[in-house]
Formats: sequence, C-alpha cells, structure tokens
Amino acid sequence: QVQLVESGGGLVQAGGSLRLSCAASGRAFNTYDMGWFRQAPGKEREVLATITWSGGSTYYADSVKGRFTISRDNAKNTVYLQMNSLKPEEAAVYSCAARRLLEKEYRYWGQGTQVTVSS
Repeated sequence: QVQLVESGGGLVQAGGSLRLSCAASGRAFNTYDMGWFRQAPGKEREVLATITWSGGSTYYADSVKGRFTISRDNAKNTVYLQMNSLKPEEAAVYSCAARRLLEKEYRYWGQGTQVTVSS
C-alpha cells in the first residue's frame, strides 16, 4: 500500500505557473502508475495526466496538453505536475493517485491541494 501527500497548491494569477508535488510513502513506489486529477465544485473529477511506473509513457487530457507536464523521480518517491498558463476556470482541488501495475483503477489517493487562479 502507498500513502500520498500533495503539496504546491496555492493562489496564482491567470497565465501563471505552479508546480505540484506528490510524495509517496510505503513500499515499491516504482511499481505504481501515477496520475494527477482535479475536481472543481459542482463538477466531476477529471484526469489531467498519467505516467507509467518507469516514467516511459505519459498521457495528457486535451485540456492541458502543451501546458502541463507530469514527471516522476522514483529515487525520491515523488511525482510532479508542472502547470503553465493557468486559467481561472482551472481552479480546483488537485489530487494525485496511484495504480498498481496491471490494475485498472486508481485505488490510492492523496488528500488534494487547492489551486486558485485569479483573473
């Protein structure tokens, strides 16, 4: 099992950047695929980006492609989300999640970090 703690959220102006971090504790971080998600009030949670256990493959939602970058450092048990050109409508709680290899669902979630984008 893995425990996840996000950090790096906060208030940023429209067009600005933030870098989110997700620190994992527990065993064998490098056997988990990782993902970043967000949920705004009254909206469904959406996947933003995912990265495989080795970092060799990534996925981005169309809404963030070209602006967000997911990466991981398995030596530090950490996954990152670099967010550039943020928009006011992207204010939400951003969460990371872990999925064991060969499983379909993300079973392990952090508590989330709030991102607010001012116009």
